[in-house]
Amino acid sequence: MIVGQFCDTYPPQVDGVGRVTLSYCQTLTAMGHETYYIAPESPEATEVWGFPVILSASLRVPGELFRMGLPGLDPRYRKQLGEVPFDIVHAQSPFLAGQEALRIAKKRDIPLVSTFHSKYYDDALAKTHSDMLAKVVVRWIVNLYDKCDGVWTVNHATADVLREYGFKGNILVMENGTNPEALDLQALAEMKARLKLKEGAPTLLFVGQHNWKKNIHGILDACAILMWQGLDFNLVTAGDGPDYEEIAAEVKRLGLDGRTQMLGFMKDRAELMALYSLADLLVFPSLYDNAPMVLREAAVMGTPGLVVAESCSAEGVWDGENGFISPTEHPEDIAKTIRRALPLTARVGEGARQTIPVSWDKIMEQVVAEYERLIAVHRHKPTLFESVIRKEKKDE
Repeated sequence: MIVGQFCDTYPPQVDGVGRVTLSYCQTLTAMGHETYYIAPESPEATEVWGFPVILSASLRVPGELFRMGLPGLDPRYRKQLGEVPFDIVHAQSPFLAGQEALRIAKKRDIPLVSTFHSKYYDDALAKTHSDMLAKVVVRWIVNLYDKCDGVWTVNHATADVLREYGFKGNILVMENGTNPEALDLQALAEMKARLKLKEGAPTLLFVGQHNWKKNIHGILDACAILMWQGLDFNLVTAGDGPDYEEIAAEVKRLGLDGRTQMLGFMKDRAELMALYSLADLLVFPSLYDNAPMVLREAAVMGTPGLVVAESCSAEGVWDGENGFISPTEHPEDIAKTIRRALPLTARVGEGARQTIPVSWDKIMEQVVAEYERLIAVHRHKPTLFESVIRKEKKDE
């Protein structure tokens, strides 16, 4: 099978969607399928992957980490894309990547799958400060999904969000995976040396894009409360983002700088997994995220996560068994939940390890089966002429 995975980000500057796309390409390739990562080019990219890549010209988006692709203005990209006989295309984003995937699907008469990953209304509202414009963006996105042969979401809560946006078609829940990984002892030693954590003090960790929409205010304010209450702890953050400098300034303003280390973007996978293993608790009280990869990655290392009740992130988390659930996203509740969690993290972390991660191999077995079904259905789809003849015979 020849599959095109279309995404709006490319390593090293990838978000969670980019990491999912990367895992799709790696796992499908290992299964023997020819899988292409198709995205805007990234000048910082140096990695050579074990699968083919087609990149379009791009521009840096001011204030953002990602780049905007210019596929319509890049004849080299168009030529490369035109030479690949895709059996199916998969849009991991509804924006330029989604429109490119739709163009190819129509031109080749092949099925199009699209996965709904994010709360796009929230993103549009934050950018435009206009409910009307945000709703226009959502309608435009739903219009793309209406044209897809398969629409997937990463969990049931995310499917509910898509329904709220007005999508009325069929939705298939296709979860994200996380591969089991052995702890790299050298990376662990290097991470210990880099962090110099205060002995005897629990380590709280946030991993993700440094953007206020992730409720990082809630994390920092909760930590300030814990500090004022006399709790000793280490706070570590990993990731980059548009609000990184503001977050660093807020850490200092709250007096947390003496116990906080901000590591920035971490490219090395072994280092990131070592960091998870050193943490007692992953604090992730975001209401924005749908099915965060970080919860699964931390669980692989036996580190439980803290999430907020009724958030999409909380799906699959059982309080006190494989994670911890704060009743609200407010700092006071986050602080109380951290205090409640800390004596239990070893046991609950083992519960997380046993119940949360699902290997990408297992996920891709389901993905391949659905791809094959959609291809078979599409190939036997009646032409317009055949549909008219069938209708006339039915009317007789």
